[in-house]
Amino acid sequence: MPTAIVWFRKCLRLHDNPALTWACESSEVDSILPVFIMDEELGSEGTGGIGFNRARFLVQSLRDLDDSLRRELGLRLRILRGDILETMESVIDSLDGGAPYLAYEYCSEPKSLFVSAEISRWELSGKMKFEPRIFSGSHTLLDIEKTVCSENYSNPKSMKDMERIFQSQFGVDDFGFYDIGEPLPLPVSNKPMSKMATLDSEFGISDLEVYLSNHYPKRVGEEPYFPGGEGAALERLSVKVSGKEDYVNNFKKPRTMSTNSNEEPREPTTTGLSPYLSTGCLSVRMIWSECKKAYLTGEHTQPPESLHGQMMFREMFYLLSRSVANWDQSTGNENCKDIEWGEYDSELVSCWENGMTGYPYIDAMMRQLEVTGWMHHLGRHAVSCFLTRGQLWQSWTVGRDVFEKKLLDSDWAVNNGNWLWLAGVAPFSMPYYRIYNPCPDSKSSLNVETTLANFVRHWVPELKDFPSKYIFEPHLAPLPVQVSSGCIIGDDYPLPIVDRKESRARNLEKFKLGLHK
Repeated sequence: MPTAIVWFRKCLRLHDNPALTWACESSEVDSILPVFIMDEELGSEGTGGIGFNRARFLVQSLRDLDDSLRRELGLRLRILRGDILETMESVIDSLDGGAPYLAYEYCSEPKSLFVSAEISRWELSGKMKFEPRIFSGSHTLLDIEKTVCSENYSNPKSMKDMERIFQSQFGVDDFGFYDIGEPLPLPVSNKPMSKMATLDSEFGISDLEVYLSNHYPKRVGEEPYFPGGEGAALERLSVKVSGKEDYVNNFKKPRTMSTNSNEEPREPTTTGLSPYLSTGCLSVRMIWSECKKAYLTGEHTQPPESLHGQMMFREMFYLLSRSVANWDQSTGNENCKDIEWGEYDSELVSCWENGMTGYPYIDAMMRQLEVTGWMHHLGRHAVSCFLTRGQLWQSWTVGRDVFEKKLLDSDWAVNNGNWLWLAGVAPFSMPYYRIYNPCPDSKSSLNVETTLANFVRHWVPELKDFPSKYIFEPHLAPLPVQVSSGCIIGDDYPLPIVDRKESRARNLEKFKLGLHK
């Protein structure tokens, strides 16, 4: 009987992994070959590469996956680098015996859809002898392809639209919840590891770890706040969600603090599970199920503010990314208003990206991103508004690319959707004239802790001794205050790169004119 090549794409986990479970349980499969193909530029600072935090998180996730496969199933992960189609062709050719199965999860990103289409053509043309098994709904709750092709589908713009879609696709169970089904348990198998010839493109995990050490000698010793892997994902799920009925039932995302826990500036007041969702270290179906257990204990918040609501928003961006042409472009995109952004200004963008704008709240958020690879959603609101329609008038695609490189939870569908939304150019955007103040006070909708201001003090240590009264606009502090605080604005910390009020007024007028041209 043939081998099942289990190709890990967006599900770097054992639990609730339909492709892996099928291979373990199928009577048609005699042996299993777990494979991961890396086609991104690991740790690259150039265009199209992923930055250090994302690269380290991925390598840690692969190490954890390999450890789990060895421990639970007696298998090991084969990691290969190179063009996906060429590499997969080499894998299939390297196997002895009958035609193998190729089991993998559906992925809706354009490049992944192209790869899947080419693999299907291989089968139909008889170019290679193998049988594909593609599993939908592995990385999302919805079967994306089935949903967008359904008779009554139209592009969702709101939570009401998503509730209609969930109702039509799932129906409801006896408790009134959408009947999405339970996550699959950890697979059990005694099937052996399939033998594969050593390929030139194969890398060991230790090779990847050495690569990071060589390219980032000053950073590899840092302790990550969000370590990669299914083990870390399940631990965080347990600490933040499972059995935490009060937290889950009372959760309202707009009320969480953008400046994180006052005791630990790196710990989110949200779940902090998004990095594990985007890489597939954690199943969205498992989070949904754990939240439902809490909801069954009593009254709870509702979508869109609830945790279920946030997962539904994620599904919305996946649907739109599949049904809207040019989802990641500012032109030819029906979900993007035609706004003429300013010419790319490398100096302004560099100040923004490196947390040197002279606005401590913005800078703290961007420095947190650089160090940890994460940022609270309200912080993302603020820095994206500042870069685009608020102060700097730069295209949303510029910020999208920075986030794509640095965010641990970067996800093609969601990242583009969020930037379209926050730049004010999408049908589901907030009104364009709602501009976040980059110098928030305690009443700001950005939910900032301003009394102690520990978040700013942690991430912008130049201002650690500044009085809270001036710490969000330090350039307004009298010179004696600056001297006594050990930070002269303009010398030790930058002056604002733009006047926030003048730029706001000017950009509002530009946006308004752009809508009516």
